[in-house]
Formats: sequence, C-alpha cells, structure tokens
Amino acid sequence: MPATSTQSVSPQGGASREFARYAAAVAITVVAIASQYFAPQLVPALKAVYDNLPGDLCVVYGIPVVAFVILVGTGPLRHATDRLRSAVWEGFRWYGSMAAVALVVTAMLTVAYTILDPSALALLDRPNPALELAQGNPWFFVGFSFVIGAFEETIFRGWIFGFWLGRTPGWIGPAIWTSVLFAAVHLYYGTTYGAAAPLIFPTLFLTGFAFAAAMRYSGGNIVVIALLHGATDAAAYLTLVSPADGLVLHYGLVTIGLAIALATYLSLTYRVFDPPVGWWPSASTSRSELPCGAGGEPPPWSSGRLSGSPTGGEGARRVPGTPSVSILNRSRLPLEEWRPPTMRTCARS
Repeated sequence: MPATSTQSVSPQGGASREFARYAAAVAITVVAIASQYFAPQLVPALKAVYDNLPGDLCVVYGIPVVAFVILVGTGPLRHATDRLRSAVWEGFRWYGSMAAVALVVTAMLTVAYTILDPSALALLDRPNPALELAQGNPWFFVGFSFVIGAFEETIFRGWIFGFWLGRTPGWIGPAIWTSVLFAAVHLYYGTTYGAAAPLIFPTLFLTGFAFAAAMRYSGGNIVVIALLHGATDAAAYLTLVSPADGLVLHYGLVTIGLAIALATYLSLTYRVFDPPVGWWPSASTSRSELPCGAGGEPPPWSSGRLSGSPTGGEGARRVPGTPSVSILNRSRLPLEEWRPPTMRTCARS
C-alpha cells in the first residue's frame, strides 16, 4: 500500500509568493501612475476620467492602495503612527540634510550645464504643469498638498520601502532603488523640461531617500514624513500666492532640518545635549516587528542604561533608578576607553 504524503508549504515557497505579490503590487502602482500619460491617448473615452481631479486621484492613488491592501496587506504600516517624538527629530534631520545635498548637487550640475550646454538651461523657464493646474485656485492646492503627501508616503515609503524593513540585511539598498522609482514616476518633469530634467530629478531622489531614512530610524512612522512631503508641495503652490512666503516656508523647513542635523552631530561627537530617545524595542516587541538594524546595542542617540536583548521576543528595558548614561558620553569615560560605535547588520539568527 503506497504511503500517503501530506502537503506542506515550505518557508521558501511562502516567501516566494510573498515577494511575487509585492512585485505585482509595485507593477500595478507604476502602471497606474504612468497611465495618466498614455491612457487618454490610447483610449479617448478615458480622457473624461483623467481630466477631472477625483477620477485622476482614483486611478493614480486609489488603484495602488487597493493593490497593496489586497496583495501585501497592512503589515508594513503597523508602526505608521508610533514614536512621534523620535519621528519628528529623524524626519527633520534627514529632510534638512538631504535638501542641503540636493542644493549642492543642483549647483554642480548647473555649472556643468553652463559649460557644456548652456542652451538647455533655458528649458527651465517652461511652466511647471502642476503649478499651471493650480493657478485657478492655489489655496486649495496648498491644503490639498497634505492629502497628496499622505498618499504618496503611504504608498512609496510605507509599502514599497517599508516592505523590506526586517527582510534584508540592510536598508540603504531598498532606500536607493525605491527612491529612484519615486523620482522616475514623476514623468512630467522629463516630458516638460527635456534635456534640463537631470537638474530636477536628483532633488526628487534625495527627498525620497531622506523620507525612507527617517522612516527607518523612527521605527516605521510615516506621519511626520507625510507632513513634510505635504509642506514641501504646499510651499511650491504657495509661490503662486506669494513667492516670498513660499520660499520662506520651504527654506525654513530646510533650516530647521539642518539645525537638528547639526545638533545630532554635536550630540554624537561632543555630547552637547541628548536628542530624543530613539525607538527601541520593549519587552513585548516580537522579533518580527523589529525594523532592520534593531537589536543588540542601543542606537547611538538613545540615552540611558538599557538591559535585555530583542532576541526571542525580549526587548531592551530601562533599568529603574539608574542614571542617564550615554555610550558616547566622553565626559564620563577616559579618552583611551572611548570607542566609536560600530554599525550593525540586521541578519536574523
């Protein structure tokens, strides 16, 4: 009599299906966003859908949200509203830092264009399609920017990038390629500015990277980066009402971010003061909930003596009654005993 066998699903097979569903959701997202550039031409009847704001939003943002909810689920968003204090600090410091890098890169590219192809710079005088659309009611778009920011951060950082936190031994690779994707789907910059578009796309990429880094270091929060995204777009629309106010809003956010980035650097180097305690797992935190890189030693910005380890579902806990001590407090360590912290990977044991 032949032996009966029971079918079982291997972990590898389950992971493969999970990645396949994720890839399908990403593909649907890209097609939905790009469809506004070709669908009305291919199917004239769809022009009525894309020419009104509700219809366009349902396609560009509604379809991706539905795709991710069905195919991936809401797991990557489970910490979307957690650890707000840490998220504010991380959001601003990464936003300001990457905005400064973007200004430097843009300045260098402008110099290169001036030398190699100065005529291409004239293409930047073309009107921005998004701002043209808002000229009739700029205040509406100033406020609506925060709705768009929430959708885009939920899709790109919450799902597309957040899916990889805890699944890969590092976060920088996913942050890079998802930020490239984020910049690439802004196709209208390429179609509008042509040869001058490379002056714009680095800023889009670095902004996406900043938001991905802020999400990772805050432990998964997307509320703050959604607000920063919305404020950035709102500043652009505000220039239609008052160019000076729009510039003040944008560069005010950048200045605050740079100040926080500088404060973080000084706190890590000279212990001038303590930034907010970064996210760290509690005793109830399961291993599957840890973002990539969490576990082992506390993060360098986290002050206080901690005990425990996140392995096996155990989290780090502050020991009651112990003084606040930082591993980077040079004033309390002899110079020869101080060593800079080492970077960790998030390989799962």
